[in-house]
Amino acid sequence: MRLEGEKFDGEEEEQKLVVGYALTLKKKKSFLKPEFERFACKKGISFVAIDVNRPLSDQGPFDIILHKLLGKDWSAIVEDYQQTHPEVAVIDPPDAIQHLYNRHSMLQNVVDLNLSDFHGRVGVPRQMVIMKDPLSIPDEVAKAGLKLPLVAKPLLVDGSAKSHELSLLFDWSSLSKLEPPLVLQEFVNHGGILFKIYIVGDAIKVVRRFSLPNITKCQLAKVPGIFPFPRVSSAAASADDADLDPHIAELPPRPLLERLSKELRHRLGLRLFNIDMIREHGTRDIFYVIDINYFPGYGKMPDYEVIFTDFLLNFMKSKYRKLVN
Repeated sequence: MRLEGEKFDGEEEEQKLVVGYALTLKKKKSFLKPEFERFACKKGISFVAIDVNRPLSDQGPFDIILHKLLGKDWSAIVEDYQQTHPEVAVIDPPDAIQHLYNRHSMLQNVVDLNLSDFHGRVGVPRQMVIMKDPLSIPDEVAKAGLKLPLVAKPLLVDGSAKSHELSLLFDWSSLSKLEPPLVLQEFVNHGGILFKIYIVGDAIKVVRRFSLPNITKCQLAKVPGIFPFPRVSSAAASADDADLDPHIAELPPRPLLERLSKELRHRLGLRLFNIDMIREHGTRDIFYVIDINYFPGYGKMPDYEVIFTDFLLNFMKSKYRKLVN
């Protein structure tokens, strides 16, 4: 933490904000791109890799710790470090991050919100958790009143490829072939467009991605089985420059996104995440959140170098003000 009298904007003297990072190799490659590091460096920010095989207290000094690693051991290390180094900001708390690794609990925060008639309505598709016994799934789904088609998602998001293997189910007999634990979510027709809402502190950036096309009743009657489908969040699936129906392509209202973002930041206790949102086809103001991801692929977000740099600088300014006041 900077001492009283020091500046963060670099106008009077050159300062360094040291960000220690603990990221997987894949995340480091996609996030810490050379152009980002160069831009941040010009603003007085340096990124230093954390060696997870050495005691964290022996490394640094850091102003901020930025991390996305799984596991109880790492969480314990960060929490212990916070106790002995309260002056270092940790983005974000491990226990809060853990909440997003369960696909059912992550969306419960949206269910608990009351955003009706606030420039639109935001909800969650009807869903249920299946923990065991695949043969009982058809009966459980029928009792819950869920309707086909259904999206099947692994319950836990553990960073493995398997945790991102999603499937679309068109008939009841296929349900007993699934592998619990999983979440079953009603598929909502949304015109084949998904809105990926990136949250970086107070900043909000929205991009369009191509998604699954609408499913008609005729298709539902004719197409049996389980159909795996890929993730639709990649930059290659961008729909921002496509010639789309304006009613489908129109972005969610800004006031709605600001309210949703603020509420979820507070409820989740997180600053870095993205929201996958769809608009119910044929409506203008009915939206559903279908997924929330911690520390998403910011490298795919337009202008992320500027947005993330500003976030780090403003975050430390805010923390410093709270300390001296």
